[in-house]
Amino acid sequence: MTAAYPGPVVHPVILCGGVGSRLWPLSREHYPKQFLDVGNSGRTLVQQTLERLQGLPSLAAPVVVANEAHRFLVAEQLRGNPLGQARILLEPVGRNTAPALAVAALAALQQSDEAVLAAFPADHLVAEPAALREALGDAVEAAAKGWLATFGIVPTRVETGYGYLQAGPSLPGQDRVYRVERFVEKPDAATAEAYVAAGDHYWNSGMFVLRASDYLAALQAHAPEMLRCCEAAMAAAVADLDFIRLDETAFADCPADSIDYAVMEKTDAAVTVPLEAGWSDLGSWAALLEAGTADAEGNVLMGDVIAEQSSGNYIRAESRLVATVGLDNHVVVETGDSVLVASREAVQSVKAVVQRLQAARRHEAMEHRQVHRPWGSYEGLVRGDRFQVKRIVVNPGCQLSLQKHHHRAEHWVVVKGTARVVRGEETFLLSEDQSTYIPLGEVHRLDNPGKIPLELVEVQSGSYLGEDDITRLEDVYGR
Repeated sequence: MTAAYPGPVVHPVILCGGVGSRLWPLSREHYPKQFLDVGNSGRTLVQQTLERLQGLPSLAAPVVVANEAHRFLVAEQLRGNPLGQARILLEPVGRNTAPALAVAALAALQQSDEAVLAAFPADHLVAEPAALREALGDAVEAAAKGWLATFGIVPTRVETGYGYLQAGPSLPGQDRVYRVERFVEKPDAATAEAYVAAGDHYWNSGMFVLRASDYLAALQAHAPEMLRCCEAAMAAAVADLDFIRLDETAFADCPADSIDYAVMEKTDAAVTVPLEAGWSDLGSWAALLEAGTADAEGNVLMGDVIAEQSSGNYIRAESRLVATVGLDNHVVVETGDSVLVASREAVQSVKAVVQRLQAARRHEAMEHRQVHRPWGSYEGLVRGDRFQVKRIVVNPGCQLSLQKHHHRAEHWVVVKGTARVVRGEETFLLSEDQSTYIPLGEVHRLDNPGKIPLELVEVQSGSYLGEDDITRLEDVYGR
């Protein structure tokens, strides 16, 4: 039974700015893990984060803080969410969670002076949402009294990959809410074993419930420059389509810090609500192995996989058959352009691979072979000297910008649906199996007037085939 909420309306805040580099190659900088269906549930992590709050009383529409580069991914995945039309705040640069929550608090105060924020990272897993909703009632009650609440995850094992917090005495009248004695960094194995044995230490979840005004007051006391920059960024914010764009200059000047370091470790108002809800921050492939459903040999297998004489593995195939023989305690992840093979003990070092890819400016760090756009997606199929072939999908009712290219020509063949083409002064329709040619330098546009996705094959040819060879003359998405 869900606890009754006293008084204030609760504003869900979804912190959506992570990059998820430890889940490479599935997670990429332009398509990080919060936008992925990592468990093949049919719903992405950000969608699950909102949906697990469905049915709670006294909920305002959510506030979502996301990176500007992910704005169309966020908007698409939040369309029709059960909590109502979200206010999407766009960060021009990442500044960690404390500034993100600050701008969300300022946005919530525009609606209510007594707004209580329930802040959740968009990339966590909660296997038992009902338990979270129950604990949320205790946290909201504490927040309404001026406490800054976090959820302390009841440890299920000795874990060195998480920070911990130590609980003190319970609050008067709230025997399931405890004062926080201290926060501690990720411990070594012996220290973590002592924490778990003591019974008063919990994993630090990174989920918070607090009054917007109390959080801003704590920032004023402990990080005043951060608050000043966030106030300036909100004061000069600009509405753009469904988004609120924070002022770039002011937000870029903001110190970067986490909620824990900026406020929770410094305040004397921190409390924790113990939580047993099948929580994971999905911070590594090993975490997905633990969260998945294993077969008799302890393997978690996803996609087209054959595991012969193999045990204790996480094996995921995205685009082709993956077979293992005699492989134990490994992670194998295949995508359209990359394959990761790592021992379970070394998966935390995947981030180092991403850093090497970034240093080499390789596209595998940034995006998948299939690239999502506000109008649909495109996927690279073949690339050679002076040509490449792509599969393009345009969603019903959507259109690409009116544009031209200076270094390439394009051939389009429709394989499904109907295309409306602008080519110079002409406008015409193409149906399945029909094609057209866009000469180098010709102004053109493609849109889908139909009710099913438009699919076509595009052959590009020319001296330069980069995505930056584009001049947009009109664009409904404001790019």
